[in-house]
This record gives sequence, C-alpha cells and structure tokens, in this order.
Amino acid sequence: MVVMVAASPDADSPETGPPDSDSGSPDGSPDPGDRLRYAWRVVSVTSLGLVLIGIASSTLNVALPTVVRHFQASPTESGWILLSYLLVSTATLVLFGRVADLLGRREVYLAGFALFTLASLLAGLAPDVWFLVAMRALQAVGASMILANGTVIITDAFPPERLSQGMGVYIGTLSVAQLVGPTIGGLIADTAGWQWIFWVNVPAGVLALVWGTLTLRRMPRGTRQPVDAAGNALVFAALSALLFALSEAGSRGPLDPVVAVGFGVFVLLVPLIVVVERRAPHPVLNLRVFGGRVLACANLASLGNALARSALVLVAALYFQAARGVDAFTAGLGVLPVPLGMALASPIAGVLGRRLSPYTLSVCGSVLSALGLGLLALTAEADMQYLPIGAGLFLAGVGSGTFLTGNTTQVMSALPSGSLGVVNGFRVMIMNTGMVLSVGLSLSLVTGAVGPELRAQVYAATLSRLSPVAVEQLMTGFRLCYAVLAGVALGGAVLAAFARGKQVDLKRT
Repeated sequence: MVVMVAASPDADSPETGPPDSDSGSPDGSPDPGDRLRYAWRVVSVTSLGLVLIGIASSTLNVALPTVVRHFQASPTESGWILLSYLLVSTATLVLFGRVADLLGRREVYLAGFALFTLASLLAGLAPDVWFLVAMRALQAVGASMILANGTVIITDAFPPERLSQGMGVYIGTLSVAQLVGPTIGGLIADTAGWQWIFWVNVPAGVLALVWGTLTLRRMPRGTRQPVDAAGNALVFAALSALLFALSEAGSRGPLDPVVAVGFGVFVLLVPLIVVVERRAPHPVLNLRVFGGRVLACANLASLGNALARSALVLVAALYFQAARGVDAFTAGLGVLPVPLGMALASPIAGVLGRRLSPYTLSVCGSVLSALGLGLLALTAEADMQYLPIGAGLFLAGVGSGTFLTGNTTQVMSALPSGSLGVVNGFRVMIMNTGMVLSVGLSLSLVTGAVGPELRAQVYAATLSRLSPVAVEQLMTGFRLCYAVLAGVALGGAVLAAFARGKQVDLKRT
C-alpha cells in the first residue's frame, strides 16, 4: 500500500550513518562492523537524552504534592505545572522535525540538550508558581528538539535487520530512567528540597551535551523550505483549548460554560486545521500520512496506548499519597512496578523482534496494558493489599514496553530516509498528544469525584487527613479513571490489530 507525503530532497536526509568511506572495507563499501559500532555509540547518546527527559518527567509525577504545598498552588496552577510541559512539547515536535531536516539534525539535537539543561536550572530558582510553569514550557521546547530527532538518528544509524535491537535498548533506557525517577523524586522531595527535583537534570544534561558533541558526526544541511507557522499555531491553540476543557471539567462539570467554550473552540479549530494543512506545502500535520490503513492504524494505536499509559505513574502516586497518606518516597517505591515492567519488557521485545513481527508485539502489548489497567480498576480500594495493585501496575508496564518497541519499529521501518524527520516528528506528536490528553483526562476523572472544594487537598496529598468519607469519594474517581484507561487501551489493541499488512512505502510527491 502506498501513502503519498511530501518529503525533503535526498540531500536533507543523511543525518547519521556508517563511518566515512575511508574507514570502510577494501572494496570501498562501508564496513558493517564499523557501522554497527557507530550505531551503538549513537544509542548511548540518544539514551542519555531519554534519561534526561525520563527522569525529569517521572520525578515530578511523584513530587508534585511537595511543589504544590511549597507554592500553595491552586488546583488550576497545580495541573498546569504538568500540562504546560506536555502541551508545548507536543505542539512543537513536528516543527523541530522540519527544522532539523533543514538546519542539521545534530545541531538541533544538541541545542535541545543545552536548552533543557538551562531551563532545569532556572526552574529550581522559580520565585512563584507561574515562573515555574514558564520554565516547564521552556524545558518542553528542549525536550521537543531531543524527542523529534532521537528515533530518526537511531533509524539512520542501524542496519534494518538490527533496528529492533537498537530500538529496544533505546526505549528500555527511558524505562530505566522512569524506573529510578519516582524513587529519586520521592527521596528528593522528602530530604533535599523541591528545587533539586529540577537541578538533578543539570549534570545529566551537561554530560549528554558533551558526549553528543564528541560522538555525533556533522551532517549536511538540506535545501531551505518554509516552516508551517500557521499550522503550528493552530495546532497549539486547538490542543490548548481541549486541554483546558479537560482539566476544568472535573471540578466545573462538563456542562459548565467555561468548559463548553474550551470544547467549542477545539471543535471549531479542527476543520480549519484540516483546510490549512491540506494547502500547506510542508504541513505540520501531514494528513496524507493517514492515507494508508497500516500506517494510520499504527499511529492511532500509538495514540491510544499513550492515552492509557502516560498518566498511570502520576495517578498511582496520587493514590498512594492522597488516599493512603504515605510520604513521597514511599509513593515513589509504590509506583516502581510500572517502569520496572517497561524496563524489562522493552529489551526483551527487541530481542523477540528478530523472531516475531512488530505487529505481533504491538497487539500483545496493547492487550497486556488493558489487562493491567482492568486489574487496577478492580483493586482500587484505600485499604487494598499492595500485591494486586503492584501486579496491575507491573502488567500495564510490561504491556506498554512491549507495545512501544513493536509499534515504533513497525512505523519507522516503513519509512524512507528522506521523510524520516517530518514523519517521525508527526509520529511522536501523535503519541505526545495522547500523553497530554491522558494527564488532563485522568486528573479530571480522579479529582472530579470529590468536588471543587476538596480538589486542592488531592493535589497537595492531604485528603487522607480529613475523613474516610472524603477518601471513599476519591476512590470512586480512581476506579473510574482506571476503567476508562483500560477501555482506551483495549481500543488501542483493536487498532493495532488492524495495522497488519504490507510495509508502507511513502513516496515523494
């Protein structure tokens, strides 16, 4: 099946790859051994990028109540400490995929390290909550520059038959970062102070910048082509309106005028985005990518998995702190089964990828995620023993790690190098859109059960000190949240099942 998309000229595409010809075999062709050694060095660089981003996100998921109590943040401010990062990173992913195609992937990738590190330093110096929100948005710009290019760099560096192994290690590194992140975040929140939640990113960022500068080769710049500024602005506005509506629906109710306006703006902007993007020569949302069933279903399955997966650590950490009354460090230990499951499943799935198709890994991973979330919905009680809760978290983590390895390999293997930057940025944007909606929807479902007057107590993790009645109301929100996420994960499994078919071949228009 053929999907027609606009792609950069060939001159734009050689980003990373095998060593120069003078280090190749005697007949002038690149030495496969040298190429593979270089590919694994590339993995070490890109994995450091994921460590940087993974630790930054997972530490704050657990330590959010500590930050909220320090600034005495309102429920809206509390939500936007998380949502500002997710929104900006999602809305700029395709932009930096295009910018990297034009200015050089290495340069943009390394600039992302520098910007993320600087923003992390400034976030720890925040004098008030809205300055912190702004620095989180600046972190997101740096994260976008990293995420939009890391997968492409790996795909260009590895031989096709070894790509699943490199991708498994790459994704597994994110899982390891998310594995240590909750524990680090809880420990920092209880001992060193909330500022170090952000400052811990600084040494990792400096190390990644230095190692990336020494390892990644300089790459030729392609022909300059216009960036879709109008498309980026419209996508950002639409996501902002939708995210605001979702985040306020829990406390205000879905029929509140403010919530209705947010949803209404989103609905009005969607057809406008379609019209503008169809006319744009290099659209931020290349709708022709969805012209083929296989690639369309694979990307939609990724959206569903991200929506079901991304808020799980945050929701579980709130459960342990707000409902059970434990400290941040104990909550960090409690959510470890999620990243542990991902960390174990991702490299194993990468090895299995030499025997099983990426399609099979994607479908099985989605089903496992749905089963884990379903188990959590059944065991969401304030006095429940930890074993069934930990089993549900672990199963959901295993499913996500398996799905991510299979789905990423399935999509990236189908793309020619000339379109990798833009289409990968689009792929990651779709996935990050699921992350944004996951956090907004999950927080709304959980806190909506207790009403607006108690919502601040949930974010500050002090609700368990009030009354058993308030806690039981909150548990209703947790059960509903897990059940909705399980349904979304099951829908993702159905979409993944429809992504079976021949490799998609994207041709240049």
